[in-house]
Amino acid sequence: MPTKRRHADRAPPDVKVPLPDWMAARILHQDQEVLILDKPAGLAVHRGPRGGASLEDWLPALRQGRRHLPQPAHRLDTDTAGCLALGRTKPAIAALNRLFAEGLARKTYWAVVTAAPPAEEGVCEAPLLKRSTKAEGWRMVVDPAGLPSRTEWRVIGRDGDRTALELTPRTGRTHQLRAHLAHLGWPILGDGMYGGGQGRLHLLARALTLPLDPERRATAPVPDHMRDALARCGVGP
Repeated sequence: MPTKRRHADRAPPDVKVPLPDWMAARILHQDQEVLILDKPAGLAVHRGPRGGASLEDWLPALRQGRRHLPQPAHRLDTDTAGCLALGRTKPAIAALNRLFAEGLARKTYWAVVTAAPPAEEGVCEAPLLKRSTKAEGWRMVVDPAGLPSRTEWRVIGRDGDRTALELTPRTGRTHQLRAHLAHLGWPILGDGMYGGGQGRLHLLARALTLPLDPERRATAPVPDHMRDALARCGVGP
C-alpha cells in the first residue's frame, strides 16, 4: 500500500534548509507572524508554466524552522524589485490576504518614466482589461469594459525627458502601474511591453505599510540598476 504523501507546507520543521546570506540580507522585517522581503528584480513570485526560478524555490529556507512555509500575500511582477509581504502562520496569511483584497495595505512605488509630465502630481483613473492576441501575447489595456483602477502619482525628481515618480496604487490590478503610465504617455524606463524601451524595468516597490496590530512597515533600498537614473533626477538612495 503506498504511503500517504505529505503536503509541502506541512513538512517537519526540524528539516531545515539553510538560508543563503544573499536572501537573509533581503529580509526587511521579520517577526513571529509576518516577513517582508526585498524581492530582487528578475525573480518571479510564483512558478510559471514554463518553469524557471521563482520565490517558491526559497520558501523552505525562509521557513527557518516554523511549521508552515511562509506564503506571499500579494504579487510583484518578475522584473519589479522591492517589498513583498509573506505570512508565517495560517492566521497571519489570512489576515494579510484580507488586507490586500480590501485595499487596506498601503503600497508606495518609485518609477523612472521616459517622459516629462506637465504637472507635479495627479491621478489616473482608467479601467484595465486583459487582452491577448496570438501575435503579441497578453497585456493590460485601458478599456471601458475593464475593472476600475486608480493610481495616484507625484513627481519626486526630473532630468530632461526622464522623470522620477512616486506612485500610490489604490487598486491592485495586474500591471496596473505599467499600463496606467503607458496610457498617460509616460512608459516606465525599460518596460519593453508598454513602450519604455529595452533594458531593465525601473520600477521599485519602495515601501509597504500593513495596518495590523501592531502595524508593520518596511522600506526597500534602491536596486543597483535604478540608482543612476534616479540620481540624475535628483533622487538619492
